[in-house]
Amino acid sequence: MSTGVTTPGASDAERAAFRAGPVDEQSRVRLAATGLDYRRVSVDGEDYAPWLQSVARGFQDGERSEEQIAASRERSGYRRLTGVYDPAAPVAEAPVATIASWLGELTVPGGAAIASCAISAVTVAPTHRRRGVARAMLEGELRAAHAAGIPMAMLTVSESTLYGRYGFAPAASGASWRIETRRAAWIGPRPDGRIDFIPRERLRSLAPALHERVRLRSAGEIDVPGGHWDSFAGTTPTAEKAGEKRAIQYTDASGEVRGLAVYAVRENHDDFTKGTVAVHYLLAETPDAYAALWRFLLELDLVAEVRAEELAVDEPLLWMIADQRAATVTIRDHQYVRVLDVASALEARRYGGPGRIALDVADPLGIADGRYLLDADADGAARVTRVEGSPDGVDTVALGIVELSAVLLGGVSLATLHAAGRVTTADPLAASRLFGWPTAPRLSFWY
Repeated sequence: MSTGVTTPGASDAERAAFRAGPVDEQSRVRLAATGLDYRRVSVDGEDYAPWLQSVARGFQDGERSEEQIAASRERSGYRRLTGVYDPAAPVAEAPVATIASWLGELTVPGGAAIASCAISAVTVAPTHRRRGVARAMLEGELRAAHAAGIPMAMLTVSESTLYGRYGFAPAASGASWRIETRRAAWIGPRPDGRIDFIPRERLRSLAPALHERVRLRSAGEIDVPGGHWDSFAGTTPTAEKAGEKRAIQYTDASGEVRGLAVYAVRENHDDFTKGTVAVHYLLAETPDAYAALWRFLLELDLVAEVRAEELAVDEPLLWMIADQRAATVTIRDHQYVRVLDVASALEARRYGGPGRIALDVADPLGIADGRYLLDADADGAARVTRVEGSPDGVDTVALGIVELSAVLLGGVSLATLHAAGRVTTADPLAASRLFGWPTAPRLSFWY
């Protein structure tokens, strides 16, 4: 039987309970033994400002002003904040390590959302490295999420080598594009709708509802925390270079807004015909909106190059330009996920067809290890049960929690992992067909 929280994700009550929950006792004891204090931080309390300054320092950012602290405090009520403190430090009220988390919703193949613990703001001061602080925080947050019945954890990372030891796997890659506009030559559709410039405040008001209508179409996407929309649109008093951002909308023939984009232009002072456009965010509900927005950006006057990040690895845009060599595409890891409840995570998604497979999962943290039988029907819906022994006539895939997390969204095949020596199975192709999905997972922003 599945025991975790599945679609449509965590309720408001579950989110509030998670925010208010205590720190993990095992990690608290471990850190206390080294003289460190592991405790929750209140977004409304006096400890918030020092916590935020420590986060900024951890990411090599400048010191936050009072105005920036106030703006951040206003937007951070959805997060669970934790700090590690050194009572012997000269500034004992400033944490030497930080972590934040919240309950979000992760889209899985098939258009369902599953509750997932999103993790961010992970920092450890260089004065306190190699003392097990990061391990205590991350394992503590995973145990807290598991105890709350949350079947998944997820994060986007700055330091890619850190998180595999905790069971996270790169599950949705991001593509960065550089497009030479003169070589590209648009050959895609030319929709009947219209593109218009709009105030950034209007984009800010339209984007949340539009994103809600489209996020379940792409595995890997998540629900966007409210404060992020202000960052995308540059609609807070503390937003940097907000005046450089320009907002546009696409309206279809019936008058409905189906697409939005935010971009900025950087002039080339040596040659004013060779400016560069940076696409900060593009959101399209329909193929027409997608085509119209990209055509607009690629055909802007006085622009030689368009740059965009956090795109999918299978963007239709590549087939909408005459010369694919006009686009330089760089792929790298982006969205990391970690399965906490195998049955709930696997039952939430859909599969490539009917099939039965046994999964022998190893989890060094002891959270999700065990043997599971996955039985998918003709519609791709699966029933997952924990079993003992090896079921007769069923192929067994032996893999670690990292490998299971990697294939959950369909971003890598079990056959590839088998060839890499990461999984063991007698029939890797059959296992790959079961877990395969026709579109690549993606995540359109950082968090």
